[in-house]
Amino acid sequence: MPNILIVDDEAAIRESLQGVLEDEGYQPAAVESGEACLEMLRKNSFDVVLLDIWLPGMDGLEVLQHIRENENSPEVVIISGHATIETAVRATKLGAFDFLEKPLSVEKTLILIKNAVESRKLRLENRDLKRQMTPKSLIVGESIPMKALRQQIQLMAPTNGRVLIFGESGTGKELAAHAIHAHSLRKDEMFVEVNCAAIPEDLIESELFGHRRGSFAGATTDKEGKFLKANSGTLFLDEVGDMSLKTQAKVLRTLEQQSFNAVGNDEAVTVDVRVIASTNKDLEEEITRGNFREDLFYRLNVIPFSVPPLRERKEDIPLLGRHFLKELSSQYGRRPREITDDAIDTLMRYSWPGNVRELRNVIERIVIMNPTTSRFERKHLPPLVYRDGSRRSGGEFMTLHQARAAYERDYILKKLDDNHGNMSRTAEVLGLERSHLYRKMKTLGIAVKE
Repeated sequence: MPNILIVDDEAAIRESLQGVLEDEGYQPAAVESGEACLEMLRKNSFDVVLLDIWLPGMDGLEVLQHIRENENSPEVVIISGHATIETAVRATKLGAFDFLEKPLSVEKTLILIKNAVESRKLRLENRDLKRQMTPKSLIVGESIPMKALRQQIQLMAPTNGRVLIFGESGTGKELAAHAIHAHSLRKDEMFVEVNCAAIPEDLIESELFGHRRGSFAGATTDKEGKFLKANSGTLFLDEVGDMSLKTQAKVLRTLEQQSFNAVGNDEAVTVDVRVIASTNKDLEEEITRGNFREDLFYRLNVIPFSVPPLRERKEDIPLLGRHFLKELSSQYGRRPREITDDAIDTLMRYSWPGNVRELRNVIERIVIMNPTTSRFERKHLPPLVYRDGSRRSGGEFMTLHQARAAYERDYILKKLDDNHGNMSRTAEVLGLERSHLYRKMKTLGIAVKE
């Protein structure tokens, strides 16, 4: 149960409040001065402090200033028998949650404490979520393309302009979207992501706009859509090129009118959302084929930029490899690892059809499969990454067989990535039986996980 600290120089008030709070299931403690309050907070964690303004020695407002210096600070409810508007305003500016006048109303006090407990909980959850999101906005790389990318983000992020991010699968388009949000004026609001390729067509509209209970089979409760969740924040439409034409039309109307109707609801909802979209497709070609609306393309394409593939910034591979090694070793509870220069050179000679995502997968694989190894060498890399002797230093294949095998592997990996790892769909695209695809992957050294 929440811990409540009562700070008042009147013993009768301390005892009365303690009794009431204990009856309500709280865990109260009480002290008679500001100095004792700060000492108590140094030793214990509290959710709410009920703080009298008029105290012997350090007064309540001075104590409040000290309390709010700690990022894990409890919510503070100021108590005063001689309240003035000026005092209340000053207390609020210093970070007080609310203000109570003496004589205290038990009912009002309990309501304020309940609200203060919930407010602190949400504040700490929000802080933790932001900390979790921070690594997602870290862009690793010192190559010219990546320096240019960071510069573009610094320029576009503080605006409300819509952004369309182009790039192959696995290049880090989602990372770029997180970085834009993290440096934007909306950074304290929600970042909401929708993977348009992963959601079935019959559910994407409900996912984006929400629905009313009973609006279709299976809609047993009301659902809040992603546009509403992202209100005042950022909505990231990942792989927007996979969105159906019907959903594209509704997204277009929402962008034009800044309002939408949930499925099964005639009442329009107004929102203020910054939209960032990404795609691994050539949308202009998709427009020509009739698969993407030209008017939506121009709505989204206010600020276009591309995330370069890993093969165009190979000088970043050492930084990325060591970054992933440190991150994944920590994630799996392993001691810090090293990777040899020879292994790094081998990674730099590989073509990386799966881009940064494939590099991370390779590092994750060697961390998992070599739990006692502290120094990773070339021999620890997957066979088809190092391809023993298959390439010369200039990057050419020694034989036609090696070149054909490498091409087949890269092509299959690309099609698997395009189809999000769906084996049946990939086999159909390649014109193979599913069992034949499995055999081919085994021959080429492609793990199903990869």
